[in-house]
Amino acid sequence: QVQLVESRGGLVQAGGSLRLSCTASGRFFRINAMGWFRQAPGKPRELVATITSASSANYADSVKGRFTISRDNAKSTVYLQMNSLKPEDTAVYYCNAEIQRLGYAPSNYWGQGTQVTVSS
Repeated sequence: QVQLVESRGGLVQAGGSLRLSCTASGRFFRINAMGWFRQAPGKPRELVATITSASSANYADSVKGRFTISRDNAKSTVYLQMNSLKPEDTAVYYCNAEIQRLGYAPSNYWGQGTQVTVSS
C-alpha cells in the first residue's frame, strides 16, 4: 500500500522559519498533484498550497509570499518552506497526494499530520 510520511513539525517563534517534508513510499506508478493542508483547533481543514507534477504551484492568500511549496519527483517528496511564521499559522499540517497505482484510478492519500506551533 501507499503511505505518506511527514517530517516532524516544531515550535517556532513568530518571524521564524520551518521546513516540512512529506515522502511517499510503497508501490505506485506515479504521483500527480501534491499539496499541504492545515487544521487549527475548532476550524475546518484548509488548503495551504498545491503543486502539480510539472511544479506549478498555488497558494492560499494567507500564506502567499511567505510559504514555498516544492517537490523532488526522484525522491517522491514534497516540501513546504515556511518563512515569516505567524501565530495564526499554528495548526496540524497534513500532506496530501494524488497517487496512481498500476491498474487503478488515482486516489488521494494523507500524511499522518504534524504539529506546527508558532509562539508570539
